[in-house]
Amino acid sequence: MLGKRLKHAQRYQEISNAFLRNGFSHLVYRLGITKHNLPSKNQESDAQLSKKYAGIKLREVLQSLGPTFIKLGQIASTRRDLIPIEIAEELEKLQDQVSSFSFQQAREMIELELGETITQLFHSFSEIPLASASIGQVHEAVLHTGEKVAVKIQRPDIKPIVETDLEILDDLARLMEQKIAWAKTYQVRKIIEEFANSLRAELDYQIEGRNNERIAHQFTHKAEISIPTIYWHLSTKKILTMDLVEGIKVNNLKKLDEKGYNRKLIAERITESMLHQILIEGFFHGDPHPGNIYILPGNHIAFLDFGMVGRLSDETKYHFASLVINLQRKNTKGLLKAISAMGIHSEETDLTSLYNEIDEFVMKYSDVPLSKLSIGTALNDLLTIIHLHHIQIPSDLTVLGKTLLIIEGVVKDLDPDLSIMDTVKPFGEKLIRHRFEPKKVIQGTLNELVENLQLLSKVPKSLKDLTATVQKGKLHFEVSVPEFKQFLLRLDKISNRLAFSIILLSFSILMVGLIIGGAIAGQRNLIWEFPAIEIGSIVATLMFLFILYAILKSGRM
Repeated sequence: MLGKRLKHAQRYQEISNAFLRNGFSHLVYRLGITKHNLPSKNQESDAQLSKKYAGIKLREVLQSLGPTFIKLGQIASTRRDLIPIEIAEELEKLQDQVSSFSFQQAREMIELELGETITQLFHSFSEIPLASASIGQVHEAVLHTGEKVAVKIQRPDIKPIVETDLEILDDLARLMEQKIAWAKTYQVRKIIEEFANSLRAELDYQIEGRNNERIAHQFTHKAEISIPTIYWHLSTKKILTMDLVEGIKVNNLKKLDEKGYNRKLIAERITESMLHQILIEGFFHGDPHPGNIYILPGNHIAFLDFGMVGRLSDETKYHFASLVINLQRKNTKGLLKAISAMGIHSEETDLTSLYNEIDEFVMKYSDVPLSKLSIGTALNDLLTIIHLHHIQIPSDLTVLGKTLLIIEGVVKDLDPDLSIMDTVKPFGEKLIRHRFEPKKVIQGTLNELVENLQLLSKVPKSLKDLTATVQKGKLHFEVSVPEFKQFLLRLDKISNRLAFSIILLSFSILMVGLIIGGAIAGQRNLIWEFPAIEIGSIVATLMFLFILYAILKSGRM
């Protein structure tokens, strides 16, 4: 870790200074990045920072540190289970808006990636970008075949910048887990790892293109939902060319009203299309904010930008549906059962305490009419309880929580009377009915039976291999006992002392025999003129004194 800090010393200093300037000196000090626990001049101390003010200052810090930290803040704003709502609301305001890079750089990137000149590739190409973000920018162009396209170009040299920041974030997360109990409880390093994987995927435009096509396939037979076509011959990891979507942003309510669009119908279509992605397909747009949803003539909906997506397995979809239905029914036991089925309890999980908190959660929403209940807020509140009780659940549920919150915000502006909770109910019930259809149950049972039969079919061979190993004498057992080596050493000492005592006893018996025999015969015992009794007695006495000393020294008398 020290090597990384030396390698990225300048960037560490920039990060440290940004936090110090904004009143987070205590955090920087606790992590060991600075040796001075003093707030910067004219800055309030950490203790004086209210959650709201802390959120504002944190947003300013992340905004100043560039694309990696902006993305981190945007993702952190969705984790209402980890971050106080006042801070999360401020982080939602992070703008992925930065100054655009030059047309010359854009041209060089396109020609390097696609291997031809820009005039060979496009009939016309706008030098002024339509939009600019931290990772790339978008230009309008026209193909030689006449189609209008949007060309997304990755910012030059962005990847090494991001990789440096990700290495630093991993190091900071490790320090946090070592020094801050909260960070260890919530496994901050694992969260940073998931964030890093997500951001690296966003840096590969081919992944975004495949996500785009997969979601487009979901709506092949729904003309009212539009997904841009990808032009793969004009796309690489750093260039993505797609249909140009010309419509009205979903949050431009004034213009929608001027053009006579049906806001109620638009809200219904957005809600149903997102729930279809989530509960039917299990593959959904992970960032459907207003900038990624456009309205086209005929009240058609166009979704853009599939750099971030969510995935739900069949099991997770079923458990999510169970959560929603049990919440609607105010069923505490049903919620607890669904949570237990989809999560992994740790040794620290107190099931009684968990039940009580879920019961309080249910009571909190019991007086709220179903039509007014925010499914996104409720899910995030529930995730908070789950995390506090150290239960591991699929990480995509947090993406789902964020997605539902965003969609609820979009829909509420379009049609305040529409309730996603009401809309999700038939989807959830359909999903549960489908799970328990006889055909589905039989198919699942058959699949399990086949898997078990395959396992059983391997048993004879496994037993045969085991028998052959035993017969060849190649079966070894390893036994691990705590402090086993010390135990063996002590046993060895005891054996040596016992053997020494036996030898001493034997020697003493021999000497006694010689002394008695000599006394009876009235003669001295000489062996080759050697006074055996006298010398033997001396040796026996010395041996006795030695063993007595050893016992007394050991303190085991």
